[in-house]
Amino acid sequence: MFDPKQPPQNLDDIRTLMADLPAADTTARDAVLAREPQLTKPEGSLGRLEEISLWLASWQGNAKPRASRPRVTIFAGSHGICAQGVSAFPVSVNQQMVENFINGGAAINQICKAVDAELRVMEVALEIPTNDFSHEAAMLDEDCAEAMAFGMSAVETGIDIFVPGEMGIGNTTAAAAIAHALFDGTPADWTGRGTGIDDATLERKTRVVGDAVILHRNQMHDGLDVLRCVGGREIAAMAGSILAARFLCVPVVLDGYVSCAAAAILFKMRKDALDHCLIGHMSAEPGHKNLIEKLGKKPLLEFGMRLGEGSGAALTLPLLRAAAECHNGMATFEAAHVSPREDN
Repeated sequence: MFDPKQPPQNLDDIRTLMADLPAADTTARDAVLAREPQLTKPEGSLGRLEEISLWLASWQGNAKPRASRPRVTIFAGSHGICAQGVSAFPVSVNQQMVENFINGGAAINQICKAVDAELRVMEVALEIPTNDFSHEAAMLDEDCAEAMAFGMSAVETGIDIFVPGEMGIGNTTAAAAIAHALFDGTPADWTGRGTGIDDATLERKTRVVGDAVILHRNQMHDGLDVLRCVGGREIAAMAGSILAARFLCVPVVLDGYVSCAAAAILFKMRKDALDHCLIGHMSAEPGHKNLIEKLGKKPLLEFGMRLGEGSGAALTLPLLRAAAECHNGMATFEAAHVSPREDN
């Protein structure tokens, strides 16, 4: 069983946790299903808002879903694969952007302010790049587990909704390699322009992704092996935070391509591992659409965004808040003295 005071020491510890995932709270779910038809509206007229309130209640274990204390956490990591020239920006941008987050100057700062969400930034050994996975595994077993454990510490009881975001130059290359390793296809199916690379860099990036998966294929027996071989520390931290949220009854809203690649690691281990997650938006990164389809989910928004930072997912928080407030605050037909539907 998950114990925040005893973090996993290796990936086998994570595998043990994955075998014991808690299910949704059926009592809370049944209470929402019983109340919903009594509310002063035609049945089903709030569409996905009704689905969201049911989902929130089921995973919070509370018949009255909440969305008053959401948290966005940005995990920042550094990637050795950048040595292969796969990004339009230098790795020095990692630390510069972390400082920008702290100083309140990034897009996610403004979005969190607008949607009334708490924002935290967590550096995942930012000064130590992962290994260049075009030559060797990105992380050792213990390093990968340590990054996941660090991510687990970002989630705590009392948060209503958790949004894992990221910052890491080169991490769309890692995300593409993860997706390609998990779901096959061609490297081009999963590789996009990331921060806005040119044609020559895209060709090189695609080749790097394909060659890396071939190089490590014999070592990648499950999702955690894929993460260790071609992932990144911030991606591992996101995967850890998503896993911890499951045990702590905190629903998760996933962001873009890198966020969903982290989640896909868990999905490949267990098909129900992401039942406590929604996908906030569909990124403009082409591999994200493919990945969402593999995860069997439907995004809430499609704004053509490709920033990362948790930005697209954070934008959905007012929708979740509206869903919770509608379910909790609407009067029933009886209380409002409104005649219910007459069924012949």
